[in-house]
Amino acid sequence: MNAIAPNVVIHGLVPAGGVGQRAQSAGQTEPKQYRILRGRPMLVWAVQALLAESRVKDVVVGVQADDAFAQMALAGVSRVRLSRSAGSSRAQTVLQTLIDSDFDRNDWVLVHDAARPGLPAANLRALIDACLAHQQGGVLALPASDTIKIASQTTPLQVQRTVDRQTVWLAQTPQMFEVGALIDALTRALAAGVSITDEASAMEWAGHTVLLIEGSARNRKVTWAQDFEAIERSL
Repeated sequence: MNAIAPNVVIHGLVPAGGVGQRAQSAGQTEPKQYRILRGRPMLVWAVQALLAESRVKDVVVGVQADDAFAQMALAGVSRVRLSRSAGSSRAQTVLQTLIDSDFDRNDWVLVHDAARPGLPAANLRALIDACLAHQQGGVLALPASDTIKIASQTTPLQVQRTVDRQTVWLAQTPQMFEVGALIDALTRALAAGVSITDEASAMEWAGHTVLLIEGSARNRKVTWAQDFEAIERSL
């Protein structure tokens, strides 16, 4: 299943322009993506998880113009380049990095969180296989295992209703789309003032159907300071 059709080019893109304040520990000054896990910055784990797949040509990391950590963190990692193209939101960072990277519109791109260092190779492979087989964008996601409650907007919070969890999936990354389609969707959605929570939400808003490919609990995202210890144990 690792065969790749002729002329298909796949890139990786890691938006790393945020600080991750919720994950900051006392005394920590660097953004969370540069936190050291088992001897390597978390960002490097995320980048190398993409590069471990032979079909990924290269990875571009989008950082802020004044980022003082990225170049040193990624020193010695092959097939990766920096783009000082990060904006004030994830959607802006992804869009500006796509444009700055000058990928061909017919290429594919895997957008992956810098805060997901534990991406298993098998899940990445399954995502690429499915998207190429169906010529359709897709995302890794986990089916919800807990009962889902919708909260009221009152104080105190109250349960408004319960959702059938069989229809609920929790989105992860990477999210894989054709470059041109993703650029167009992000451009239009941002111009329309749409709230873009991930790349798939922009594609959905633009009228595209997005595949769901089952991900892994190992691919969890570092959100809070206490997440680092559990993530590090799983690497």
